[in-house]
Amino acid sequence: MTDLLLDGTPKTPTVNFNSATGLLDLRGRSIPENSIDFYKPLIDWIDEYGRAAKALTQLRVQLEYFNTSSSKCILDLLKKLEQVRNAGHQVEVLWHYELDDEDMMEAGEDYQAIVSLPFRMVQVEEVDGK
Repeated sequence: MTDLLLDGTPKTPTVNFNSATGLLDLRGRSIPENSIDFYKPLIDWIDEYGRAAKALTQLRVQLEYFNTSSSKCILDLLKKLEQVRNAGHQVEVLWHYELDDEDMMEAGEDYQAIVSLPFRMVQVEEVDGK
């Protein structure tokens, strides 16, 4: 299976989904013109990855900002990872937030309350790319 690599832009996050390591990295800003169009390949990739997932899959989210339409797509992505977990694989979400960014911390906590995935809240001094 090929990895999913997308360079970040001012409106879209950097994506590095590595099928060999099980590390799925999402970082930057997520304010695309059409969130569904941007996130559909990510969700489709996880769907395919789930058929031969690693023993441990980690989604590392390091977003400095995302808009409302991205938040729904991120939830869809998390729900797809829930299916991977329900198939017997270990899945963990590493939710990074800056020390002074309560909104991003609360967003992670909200997702944690909605999906059945273990979250690890990771406080960072400053998200890469600023």
